[in-house]
Amino acid sequence: MTGGAGRVYLDWNATAPLRPEAREAMLSAMEVAGNPSSVHAEGRAARALVENARADVAALVGCKPGEVVFTSGATEAARVLSTVPAQYDVLVDPTAHDAVWAHVRMSNWSERPDGPGHTLAMGLANSETGVITDPPDKLDGTYPFGAARADSLFLDVTQAVGRIPWSFAWSGAALACLSAHKLGGPKGVGALIVRDGMDITAIQSGGGQELGRRSGTENVTGIAGFGAAARAALRDLDAGVWTGVEKLRNILESALVSGAKETIFVGKESRRLPNTSCFVTPGWKGETQVMQMDLAGFAVSSGSACSSGKVKTPRVLQAMGLDARAAEGALRVSLGPTTTEDDIMRFADAWLKQERKYRQRAA
Repeated sequence: MTGGAGRVYLDWNATAPLRPEAREAMLSAMEVAGNPSSVHAEGRAARALVENARADVAALVGCKPGEVVFTSGATEAARVLSTVPAQYDVLVDPTAHDAVWAHVRMSNWSERPDGPGHTLAMGLANSETGVITDPPDKLDGTYPFGAARADSLFLDVTQAVGRIPWSFAWSGAALACLSAHKLGGPKGVGALIVRDGMDITAIQSGGGQELGRRSGTENVTGIAGFGAAARAALRDLDAGVWTGVEKLRNILESALVSGAKETIFVGKESRRLPNTSCFVTPGWKGETQVMQMDLAGFAVSSGSACSSGKVKTPRVLQAMGLDARAAEGALRVSLGPTTTEDDIMRFADAWLKQERKYRQRAA
């Protein structure tokens, strides 16, 4: 997506631009006056919008409509982790998103390997590097992160859904979370996917909406946009749109590596999201690169958007084996279906110009 004044948006992992289909659905939903919990005609019209969107989200993630619980986003959905009984232990992927870790810390889990039950919490695709981590095939196998077994699996699929084929039905997960704005839907709406028949404590108490699993009047407008974005995302995935995005990502990396010999491409030999490139230039701080690229007309990031503006240890990259100094030099470029080859080549030229200046100063 090229913005006004020649700007180029290359931060799709932070948020995808709003899809036209989602905008249209939201504008239409704003005209519906009813509360979806009301039984009159206006209420039923609002309920129909919610249930149609629920079916669209279910089709995208490969689950039953009744397994979709609408929330304000993936972070709220991950709150379910803090409601699991205290006698159960949690084992968390070291590269999991902060939203997952935050709710684990809020819980009373002891993380004792000999506890009566284990929940494995992990991200399917890392937001900073794009690296995909396949979950265990069976819940009686060998597990990562020091686990001897796992009785249930929680998957954060926020970055993966709509970009790679994935289905909740065959994932082995008991729970999953995602956010609409990563798909080109609106910000502030998402979903918790709950395996049919699984009992959970309500993640928000109140009037008992969402079958008692998440109370509060549904965000009908946002949910309608979510559903429209899910339909469009499934269409793009089926049409192979992200294969084209991956080709552009590879062209970008080839251009950068030809001129930046000291730069490390994180996860390049691993299976990654098709749109994500994370590269590290030791000594050249990522936040400095972000500012320089912003001034040059390019929106990129140095990590998860949730961490923007905060100076913090690059936990994910260190968990992947990079030392602290190297990890601080990370830059993330994430593309989308509207990114063009001209966009990425302009970025490559601008970044390589700044990289040469950095090396000259450092010499």
